[in-house]
Amino acid sequence: MNHKNLKIVSPQEAITTVQSGDRVFFQGAAMTPNVLINSLCERYSDLKNVEIVQIHTHGEAKYLEAPYNEAFHLNTFFVGGNVRKGVHSPYGDYVPVFLSEIHWLFRRNILPLDVAFIQVSPPDRHGYCSLGASVDITLPAILTAKKVVAQINPKVPRTHGDGIIHIKNIDLAIEVDEPIHASIIESPTEVEAIIGKNVAGLIEDGATLQMGIGNIPNAVLNNLTNHKRLGIHTEMFSDGILPLVEKGVITGENKEIKTGKIVTCFAMGTQKLYDFIDDNPIVHFKEAGYTNDTAIIRRNPKMTAINSAIEIDLTGQVCADSIGTYQYSGVGGQMDFIRGASLSPGGKPIIAMPSVTNKGISKITPFLKEGASVTTTRAHVHYVATEYGVVNLFGKGLEQRAKALITIAHPDHREALEREANRRFRI
Repeated sequence: MNHKNLKIVSPQEAITTVQSGDRVFFQGAAMTPNVLINSLCERYSDLKNVEIVQIHTHGEAKYLEAPYNEAFHLNTFFVGGNVRKGVHSPYGDYVPVFLSEIHWLFRRNILPLDVAFIQVSPPDRHGYCSLGASVDITLPAILTAKKVVAQINPKVPRTHGDGIIHIKNIDLAIEVDEPIHASIIESPTEVEAIIGKNVAGLIEDGATLQMGIGNIPNAVLNNLTNHKRLGIHTEMFSDGILPLVEKGVITGENKEIKTGKIVTCFAMGTQKLYDFIDDNPIVHFKEAGYTNDTAIIRRNPKMTAINSAIEIDLTGQVCADSIGTYQYSGVGGQMDFIRGASLSPGGKPIIAMPSVTNKGISKITPFLKEGASVTTTRAHVHYVATEYGVVNLFGKGLEQRAKALITIAHPDHREALEREANRRFRI
């Protein structure tokens, strides 16, 4: 690669942009710039009090392991598997924040950034590199960081939308040639397949969908092959939508916002997904401050948001990001889309989950665990789906909610839940 205005250096030189006391942003998801991150970790003995901010990265998080953690402290906006242990150590912490509002932390200088580490495509003939499959909070990060260091990789898909950076805005760059992170798409279990069918029954022709990654969203999508004129406005998507695009089920023709386009802020899946988004004008990547803006989401008619939960109490309070006091994931965009869908004309906010955990513990509970976070309040919750059916809590009193939720709880737990409901509500 030879571009006169791009300063290509070694990874060791690139990371000299980071000084003690700096706040450093890491791009995440499929685009995690691991060569830069690992090189920075090797410099740990020269650094101290370096704060790292990110959403969800893939690969090793050495900066949370000894001896590297002597130099680094993580303040993450989402807790993924690679940092979960570290967040519960003295070297990491979690910032509860809506995905729609993270950009304000950078733009309003609440968490000003010294350096941003990103991974991009090689520049085109006009000098623009693509942020690939992760625009989310990366765009506001590169627009506000004092210095930008890029990992340039020909395997990065060039995506349409707002996720571009000109080489004049890249201070230093390194070159790599390796696949970006992929995730394996598993087949839904029998229970997940039933939940998928139950949720699909709520989705109308012409609806605009938001759903995340995982078996339940894929199970829902598997049941939509006979639907018509569906659209996508989401924070992320995976391989599950590809067959529906190929079959002409997803057309986006009824969407109010960017009609005909699949709107997202990041994508995570297999290489087939990355091939699909590469130079595809149908897919429009925006920053999370746009995709997750409730005022924008609500303008799409029949906006249908499908999210999950760790547990739901009998009044409808949803915990989706912690197991008691143990921070498991993050607030993310659940509330952004639950609220946006409920305000949309004909919209449907849906919480979908198995009735029990892998250990057989009921996910519908009398009370949330001690210390559990309320991700979505009971006033925001409408539809709740398990493998035993769907209930709509909107407009229902506390007693009615308890009765409704017990009908979709696992049969093994209904009697105990009824006893608790009787004790609490004197039903």
